Amino acid sequence: MFSADQSCWFVRKVICWRAVASMAWSVLLLLPTTALFVVLSRFSLFHPILWISECLSLLTSTSAIFSFILLCGVVLLVGFFNLEYCTVVPSIACSKIALLGQVLHPRQFVHSLVHCIMGVVVAWCCAFTIGGRYRSLGHPCTQDESSSGPEMCLNEYHLVLLLVGAFIGYSHSLVGVVYNMNYVSFHTMQQYKYLRFKGALPLVVKASAVQALYCLRNFLLLYFFMGYAPRAWICRTLDLNINSSIHSLDSVSSLLDLSLLYHLWISGTFLLLTWYITVLLFRIFVTEVYSFPVQSTFTEESHQCLPKVITGMQPMILKFLALQDLALLSQHSPSRRLEVFSLSQPGGHPHIWTALSKECLSLLSDLTERLVAHHDTVATNGRAKSQSTGSNKRSTTSSESSVGMDDMKTPRPSALIRTPGSVFLRSSGLRTPLTTPFTPDQDSPFSSPALRRLTGPLEPQGPLSPGFSSIQSPHVMRRGPKLWSASTDSQLNGSPSPGPATSLSQAQLKPSFLVTFLQNRKDQLPEASSQALFADSQVHIWALQGLSHLVAASFSEDQYGIVQTTLPTILSTMLVLQEAVDRHFKLPHTSSKPGHCSCGMGDDSYKTLRFALRSTLKTAVYRITATFGGHLHAVQMSAEHRKRLQHFLEYKE
Repeated sequence: MFSADQSCWFVRKVICWRAVASMAWSVLLLLPTTALFVVLSRFSLFHPILWISECLSLLTSTSAIFSFILLCGVVLLVGFFNLEYCTVVPSIACSKIALLGQVLHPRQFVHSLVHCIMGVVVAWCCAFTIGGRYRSLGHPCTQDESSSGPEMCLNEYHLVLLLVGAFIGYSHSLVGVVYNMNYVSFHTMQQYKYLRFKGALPLVVKASAVQALYCLRNFLLLYFFMGYAPRAWICRTLDLNINSSIHSLDSVSSLLDLSLLYHLWISGTFLLLTWYITVLLFRIFVTEVYSFPVQSTFTEESHQCLPKVITGMQPMILKFLALQDLALLSQHSPSRRLEVFSLSQPGGHPHIWTALSKECLSLLSDLTERLVAHHDTVATNGRAKSQSTGSNKRSTTSSESSVGMDDMKTPRPSALIRTPGSVFLRSSGLRTPLTTPFTPDQDSPFSSPALRRLTGPLEPQGPLSPGFSSIQSPHVMRRGPKLWSASTDSQLNGSPSPGPATSLSQAQLKPSFLVTFLQNRKDQLPEASSQALFADSQVHIWALQGLSHLVAASFSEDQYGIVQTTLPTILSTMLVLQEAVDRHFKLPHTSSKPGHCSCGMGDDSYKTLRFALRSTLKTAVYRITATFGGHLHAVQMSAEHRKRLQHFLEYKE
């Protein structure tokens, strides 16, 4: 086992420098973004010459330089929080209570508080840039307001702009939790950093403008009902008066001021744009492909080689990038593939191939066991079990009917909850603490659930297995092509079931809003549970790609035949996993096709990982069968797997 300094070498030498590079580019891009904000905030259609001259004088002033320094500090702090909070495994809340726990977590509270403060700082810089009635928080009162001497009155326009900044800052932090903005995904297509940034920049601008508009709407509604509270608190704290000759802004006429709405919206857009650009650059830099050496000449650098990185207890970002490199070298690097197929000297052992294949097969087996455990848990909920609670042996056909009814009354204990990141932990029980960046909090009770591994061997699905469709409770219906029927509506409305003549016409009617809402809320829990099972499936996709491409390349490149020794295990593992995936997609309330992804900054690509895994798995088996063809008949495997493999050979799967 390597020391802590060796295990986090990648974070110090690669990840931190990539984060610093992304922050540097964010600061450089802050200059044109700030100049654009100055031009738009002081826009004047009828006085273009005065407008341009004021913008130029403001950009070259000393106060503008001070504001720019403050903005640079905010951008650097946002970049630090990106490094500290981002993760490669999304945190999926399977219930509203779990989501509330994530929002109220002390770590998230610190994140929200700091972003509120940063929002106020950016709003203050915007207020100074816009100038006019937004420049300062206080202004001298008029003579009729103060007869004893000069006093200061509250400038509510400046206060509203600062409150908008704090509100947008908190909204940004809250949206990051709800929509997994801290999740860093890996793109399937490899592109240059400039092309990725250029392609995503229009979406970032659109997301900033739209999100600022929504935040402004919510803030105005909140300020309309509760605007007196911050106004009175600021006046009492700073000893400011309220100018009674000016209408307060917590009224409909004042909040509908077009100039006020424009400046608030453009300031919010500028705030979110600078932060979103920082997030985008961080994602682009940190997910850049890293090429690990397959083998090293020096012993001191052996822990940096691909076999050691994949099999060691490393930070998750290192595990992800290593498996990504394995998938790429298996497809596009013949010279590195030869190193994988090489033998050690002295001894002549295939240590590299053994380490890589063993880890990939371990990942696939872990996913299979999680899927089987989830399927068994779902099957015990309203479905007869063919296994008694006091025995691990399956009952015979004659005693199944009597035992099944008793088992339905005694539910099977649920599996232990674990995070998806635990797939990287060994079954020996050793739990080495991972590095903070890109590592979810495994001790948190609100982390994403992933069921524990099963210790028993996988059994083929037969007529007596709990997942077989013939053994099914009448209370659980398998999802058909139609989601709605007349009987469902009648049961919800309390009316008797209609006759055959009216059933067809009512079934074709569009369901009511209440029925649709209740059904959607009911389906959210199984859908989130399914997404949590496949939250870390990107590593399984790369493992499938790497194994299948290496096996296919070994047909002509493996001079020593080391891959053929593990070919039966590889095929059996893939076929068992495919069976488990197919059973999962046949469960009730499990989506059979990808849903629509939003265009905002919240990355919801994890919702399609299960579909990508299913297609990658089938493609991997087809890649092997298409390469070896009839030679696979000589591979030793069970009769059921051989029958399944024959379907792939005949292109019937």
